Amino acid sequence: MGKIFIPTNFNIDLEFESAPFHTRMIAWIIDFVLQIFYIIIAYNVYASAAGNYAGNISGYNMWALQLIILLPVFTYHFFCELFWNGQSVGKKILRLRVVNDNGGKASPGQYMIRWLLRSSDLSVPVIIIAIVFGWIGALKALWITTLMFIADLILVAVHKKSKRLGDLAAGTLLIKANPKGNLEDTIFMEVSDNYVPVFPQVMRLSDRDVNTIKGILDTGRKLGHTQMVENASDRVKNVLAIQSTMPAFDFLDTLLKDYNYLSTKG
Repeated sequence: MGKIFIPTNFNIDLEFESAPFHTRMIAWIIDFVLQIFYIIIAYNVYASAAGNYAGNISGYNMWALQLIILLPVFTYHFFCELFWNGQSVGKKILRLRVVNDNGGKASPGQYMIRWLLRSSDLSVPVIIIAIVFGWIGALKALWITTLMFIADLILVAVHKKSKRLGDLAAGTLLIKANPKGNLEDTIFMEVSDNYVPVFPQVMRLSDRDVNTIKGILDTGRKLGHTQMVENASDRVKNVLAIQSTMPAFDFLDTLLKDYNYLSTKG
């Protein structure tokens, strides 16, 4: 399994496991089976509507009905990844997740770009839909997605971060997700209204910096990487010109509390 190292502003590389090809394929098959079940159900609904209202629905309205029924098939991955933090059903079962190149949560725009260039997931559904609904003309456009599919296979095999076309364009990665305490967890923390910030200098850091601190803390606690947390603490103190004898874990926790308070209530 390949390793992906993402450099941070604190001179510390965050380590992720790239998604193995066979794991990606199994996740894709699970998602594809779900889409097939939906297509079968959708076809039965369509056939029933076409039979019962054939005389009352024009050709254009029937065509529009087909598009509406099949829309979930084409938008499945986009909405799953958008609302499930970079995961579809298959990815969730196989513990895979889409993140941005910094290791954080991808933006809606990145999910959109990734979805628009999802050739491998569009080709097979298009074939099935064309056969089931008689859209044979749609098969003529498959040569484009076929070429993109071949390019995706080659890129996943040779790219050092196993990126396909959609990932390259969107600036995303598909990684092996940890079940708990990973970088994608929110940096939000409950802070009382009467909390007094200790280090207001934290507001000089960017959202990415604070997200990185949260990821380092979580990884340090989970894997016992005390030295990594201490190195990050020293680096932050130097960047923000903070003099403190507070232990590394406590110092970074305090920074997160200060950031949450000053961002929402300060």
